[in-house]
Amino acid sequence: MPWFRQASTADVHVLLGRTLVQIIIFWGLFLYVLPPRIARLGASLGIAPLYVAQASGLAATLFVLASAVGLWSAFTMVTRGLGTPLPLDGPQRLVASGAYAWVRNPMAVAGLVQGAAVGIWLGSWLVIAYVVVGGVLWHVFVRPVEEHDLLLNFGEDYRAYRGRVPLWLPRRPRGAATPQRRDTHP
Repeated sequence: MPWFRQASTADVHVLLGRTLVQIIIFWGLFLYVLPPRIARLGASLGIAPLYVAQASGLAATLFVLASAVGLWSAFTMVTRGLGTPLPLDGPQRLVASGAYAWVRNPMAVAGLVQGAAVGIWLGSWLVIAYVVVGGVLWHVFVRPVEEHDLLLNFGEDYRAYRGRVPLWLPRRPRGAATPQRRDTHP
């Protein structure tokens, strides 16, 4: 799979820098640039606004909490996995600690909650729909390829991890896992 490669051996500071650039690009595009445009489109189509009591406080709280989980996950990916969250620069070790002990893809969960928070903040049903569609697309198209790559690279360690850690709904961790080195492919 050409877009799934392990990170080249690099200093953790370099990996953190690459991860920060990825976060700025992805969060900027998917949470800052696109949602207001989608909300304006919804308003121009006459879609009634989303009303949530205490919307700004709820949205801000959800966004901050989800962002903290996203940053914690990214930091764990770099420091424990020796890679970045981007599949082109993936981890050299299976990451099963930190937020990854609670849910298999905490960054996807965090991103969806961030997007929902933005939709609540903007009062837009269309932004909420955009988040749901993004989650479905990730689940149907990205997740299977990513999990296949993880199974190829980490084998039984990943299979056991997948069996004990849920995909979408976080659960208190059961048992401890130690990161394993990724096999290299010719």
